Amino acid sequence: MLIRDVGPAEGSTDVARRPVESRPATLARRREILDAAVEVFGKRGYASGSLQEIADLVGMTHAGVLHHFGSKHQLLLEVLAHRDQTDVAQLEGQHIPDGMGLFRHLVRTAFRNAQRAGIVQGFTVLSAEATTEGHPGRQYFHERYETLRRELAQAFRVVCAEHGVEEPATVDAGAAAVLAVMDGLQVQWLLAPDAVDLGRTSAFAIEAVVRAVVGVDVDLLEDGTTGTP
Repeated sequence: MLIRDVGPAEGSTDVARRPVESRPATLARRREILDAAVEVFGKRGYASGSLQEIADLVGMTHAGVLHHFGSKHQLLLEVLAHRDQTDVAQLEGQHIPDGMGLFRHLVRTAFRNAQRAGIVQGFTVLSAEATTEGHPGRQYFHERYETLRRELAQAFRVVCAEHGVEEPATVDAGAAAVLAVMDGLQVQWLLAPDAVDLGRTSAFAIEAVVRAVVGVDVDLLEDGTTGTP
């Protein structure tokens, strides 16, 4: 299904002037809108989720939302950027680590995701929708996965060097596999949260991939255990 850009009713920037707000108040308001957009897009998807529903959740008008973000398309892009920022907010310099640190970061992210179902649902729905031609988030997800595969492949190379292992031919496949198991487990967890321990199962899967690529046992949990049952 082709998802076109929104028409004037959803995306117009022809809005009435609003009173000037202080920057802290503006940032807080934008955060409220982003949180509401995550909820709406997560439940209904980008195509069916309306700016009016988002506005209703935060007690604003449709024009008020457009005042802050300009268009539905731009709001989607900022929702996606906001999610990425929350993933690295606790990291030193807000940069993803390298080597084994990256794999541990992914496991910590999985544990955090188990406490924020709305964000996970929004990401899962939007990433699936973005596979359709013309979706406004398609380029974002294409570039995101390309970047993550590259960073994971480099992390594998660092781990191989640290363990004196010659770089195997499976590095790129391992990078793609780590992302696949994380995203796939999120879907299973959303459907059956009581049956899938998102954090520990993610650790188990990533440890298995690292072991298959590098040939060494790793412990990615910070409680002294491994993800292996």
